[in-house]
Formats: sequence, C-alpha cells, structure tokens
Amino acid sequence: MTSAYIQEEHRIFRTALGKFLEKEAVPHYDAWEQARIIPRSFWEKMGREGYLCPSVDEAYGGLNADFAYAVILSEELERVGTSLIGISLHNDIVVPYLETYGSHEQKERWLPGCISGNIITAIAMTEPGAGSDLANLRTTAVRDGSDYIVNGEKTFITNGIHADLVVVACKTDPQANPGYKGISLLAIERGTPGFRRGKQLHKIGLHAQDTAELIFEDARVPAANLLGEEGKGFYYMMEKLQQERLVVAIGAQAAAEEMLKLTMAYTKNRKAFGQAISKFQHTQFKIAEMATEVEIGRTFVDDLIIKHMNGQQVTTQVSMAKWWITEMAKRVAAECMQLHGGYGYMEEYPIARRYRDIPVAAIYAGTNQIMKSIIAKNLGL
Repeated sequence: MTSAYIQEEHRIFRTALGKFLEKEAVPHYDAWEQARIIPRSFWEKMGREGYLCPSVDEAYGGLNADFAYAVILSEELERVGTSLIGISLHNDIVVPYLETYGSHEQKERWLPGCISGNIITAIAMTEPGAGSDLANLRTTAVRDGSDYIVNGEKTFITNGIHADLVVVACKTDPQANPGYKGISLLAIERGTPGFRRGKQLHKIGLHAQDTAELIFEDARVPAANLLGEEGKGFYYMMEKLQQERLVVAIGAQAAAEEMLKLTMAYTKNRKAFGQAISKFQHTQFKIAEMATEVEIGRTFVDDLIIKHMNGQQVTTQVSMAKWWITEMAKRVAAECMQLHGGYGYMEEYPIARRYRDIPVAAIYAGTNQIMKSIIAKNLGL
C-alpha cells in the first residue's frame, strides 16, 4: 500500500532500512527475546546508518528529515517485532523534547550522541502510585543552589536499563494549586549521584524491550539540566502527547497488517479435510472482516499522519486512532491466533509473540479509557 505522503526518497529509505533490518535484526531477534534485552551494539549500528533521530536539525548532526521517515522507521521496526518500540520512543517521543525545549547548549551536548546511539534516552512520567494521573505525581525536585535535589520513584520505564539520559517529570513546586502547574522536566544523566535503576521488569510480552524502575534518592541534578521553563512541564507533555499517541497508533496498525499477512499465508498452506483452510467460508469471512478493519485503520492513520505533518491540531482524532486501532489490533491478534489452531499457541510461530505483545499498546501513552475521556471532553460532554 502506498500512502499519499510517501515520495520516491521515502521509498528508497524504506528499501534500505528493510535490507538493514533483515540482516542486523531479524536473525538475532529470538536471541534478544531470550536475553530480555536488545544489545547496545544494535543501537550503534542503527546510528551509523542514520536510522536514529533523522528529524534532528543538521546543525546537531541530524538529517532534518520529515515525519514520513519516522513513520517508515516505526512501521519497519514493528514488522520485525514490537520489542523494538524503544527505538521509536527514543527517536519520536523523547528526543523531540530535547529538540523543542532544550537550549542550544543542551542540544549540542546531547543530540549528537542520541543520533550516534552513544546516548539512549527514556522518559519517566509514570510512578508506582500515579499512572495516568500526571497532575498528581510525587517525584520532587527541590532547588539547592545551582542544583535540584530529586527524590521519588518511576516505573514501567521503556529503555530503563539502557537509558543514558532520562527526561523526568517532577514537582519543582509541590505547593502549586492546581498541581500540574508545579511540574517541570529535568534531563537526568546516567551516573548522577543518587540516581539508580531498580529491578528490570519482566512483562507478559515485549521480552527484548528493557523496562525498569528508576529510583532517585537525593539525586543531585544540575539546574542547567532543566528543559525549558520551570513549572511548564505539564504543558510540554500535553503538547508532545499528540505525536506520542500517533506513533503508538502507527505501530499498532503495522502490527495488525503484519498479523493479517502472516495468517493469510498460513491459511493458504495449512491443509485440513482435504483442502487449504483458506478455502473454508468461515476462514474467508474472518479474514475479510479483519482485512476491512485493517484497511479502515490504515486510511484513518494515514490521514492523521498528513495532518500532523502539516502542523494541524488533531488531538481528538489522534486519541480516537490510538484507542480504536490498538483495540482493532488486539482483535486481529486473537482471530489470527485462532485461525492458526494449536500452532498459534506455539512460541516458534510469530503469531504467538504478536498475541502477547499487542495488548500493552492499549495501555501505554495513556490508557484507552483516558483516550475516550479526552474525546468526550473535546466533544463538549
């Protein structure tokens, strides 16, 4: 399927990326799942080939590439496996905070490493007692001379083990009313005194993707690491969540397309009662239903990609896409596993991994229930 925003240079990029991933990721993916982590060497290879943070301005070593390149990267990484989501988080979710709110000095300090793969990033919003309720987070950052003293815990942090630079949402004014007015963003580096990793979290799916707890105990962070203005963190997060949720929808859409493709191939080759199971009307109807929903999802997400690239405010529609496409992908996973029969439950069949990997898309970047609340509010309800 060719999308309207894809030009010849994008097609060339996709072909090169596909060949790179076929060589450097596909043969090793099972081993990464077993090891429960993707090696840093793969990040460095991505960096050398120009596949990390291509949107960054050329002044800092980037390619100043448009969002279509980010879409292609998200889709092709997803087709290898959802555990590669941490790269899209680095490229399209965390680094944009540095690009938009970072000072020139901060950009010069961090962006070249983000592009090369020497600096892996994460964003730390979620806390053990506050998931979607960002306004009531408890991590504090108290000014002490030229530093902030940070105390608190974060959990479910994607890239949490590898991360060299973490954008941390914290309360610089715990007395602010309402609470969201006291939130700021600090970029906290690996090796900061008082900052340590908690345990690596073991998940139902995304086995190769490193997810961890982060703990701050009187962590001393230079005030020079403040991103943007103090007290503006909540507004910055709200501004960036449109792209974050669009990236999740793009990944879920690519996953649904891949699951449908896998299942169509399987049903054509699998024989039962003397014929391919693709010849049974039940199978045909199920695949026809899934193909229709996948096509609707692609049409919807492509339209939003174009609007996002044009700088339009489509928060409501992105919230719609995030919840609907992730739920559609979950339905597709269940139906595709069923059409695989007993083999669908076996780890060596890719659909089994897809089935366990897709549910979290309905949870991260704001749960689907939060998406519906946003939509309802924006509809004036």
